[in-house]
Amino acid sequence: MIELRSKDSLGRFDFGWLDTTHHFSFGEYHDPKRMGWGRLRVWNDDEIAPGEGFPPHPHANMEIITYVRDGAITHRDSLGNEGRTEAGDVQVMSAGSGIRHAEYNLEKDPTRIFQIWIMPDQVGGEPAWGAKPFPKGDRSGRFVTLASGLGDADALPIRAKARVAGATLKAGESVTYALGEHRHAYLVPAVGEVEVNGVRVPARDGLAATEIGELTITALSDAEVVLVDVA
Repeated sequence: MIELRSKDSLGRFDFGWLDTTHHFSFGEYHDPKRMGWGRLRVWNDDEIAPGEGFPPHPHANMEIITYVRDGAITHRDSLGNEGRTEAGDVQVMSAGSGIRHAEYNLEKDPTRIFQIWIMPDQVGGEPAWGAKPFPKGDRSGRFVTLASGLGDADALPIRAKARVAGATLKAGESVTYALGEHRHAYLVPAVGEVEVNGVRVPARDGLAATEIGELTITALSDAEVVLVDVA
């Protein structure tokens, strides 16, 4: 099963400081048919104005992955962590039993991120945060695992049997991704247009897939792709 979810069909809100699109029900956007995809609960496409951001607020029992598309995001939390994550790089926060955090765009230009929430395998546990650079050149023509609870080396750890992967493709290049039985994949091109198993996916549209052994992604233009694989 493959379903294309065009960005025009998603929930979009412009608050001035934040222009956000919700792939799944979130905040003021509610669609009972789009409550998540397997253990994937949230995929928000956010543009944050310069000098703005999310003030301190709490989370618990969620794996929160931030993929920075443009600009940079500055993180602060109640554990004393602070860090700046730049375009192409990733940060992960395991909310565990509870954490407060803030995310700000302290840059001179808008910051654009994908914010991805995955439900953990178990509730509770000590909260944690980490970030890591993932040079786009290292992802050229192939998927690189950015965050994982499946034992992938060099990925940021998450507490779910899930994987977040990224690839950069030149026009005409193809890459395949093997999807396990009873797994769910959700793919969004951050940049460019791709074709997935014959389905055209423009930039920032979402593609949901399940019960498919392999996804073949072909770039119709230079593209940057993010994929989540969950139970």
